Amino acid sequence: MKYLLDTHVWLWWVAKPSKLSSETLESLSKRDNELFLSTASSWEIAIKYSLGRLTLPEHPVHYVPSRLARDGIKVLEISLAHSLAVTGLPEHHKDPFDRLLVAQASLDNLTLVTADAQIQRYPVDILKA
Repeated sequence: MKYLLDTHVWLWWVAKPSKLSSETLESLSKRDNELFLSTASSWEIAIKYSLGRLTLPEHPVHYVPSRLARDGIKVLEISLAHSLAVTGLPEHHKDPFDRLLVAQASLDNLTLVTADAQIQRYPVDILKA
């Protein structure tokens, strides 16, 4: 399976895995699965950190890449197709980062891992965190 981690899920995976269900942890830990973090999530992390709304043990410039490398999580870049696919989504969610994650999961046939009930209303494969 290929999983796209919502921003909060990745932050929990790295720092507070107890916030994830045991089923989710088991699914994400299987060696034959591929895990992805969108550049939209790294952007969201950078913004929240800069605004003082997210505390990290070190600056995101170092924290995000080091944890991705440590855990073997791949980066999913934002393409033109991803950004334009947002226009076809229903207005279930107003957060532009979350809408972009839905578009990426849909276009790239990824299962989106999230605890966000609003995202779960979209017609994409979901693994509830």
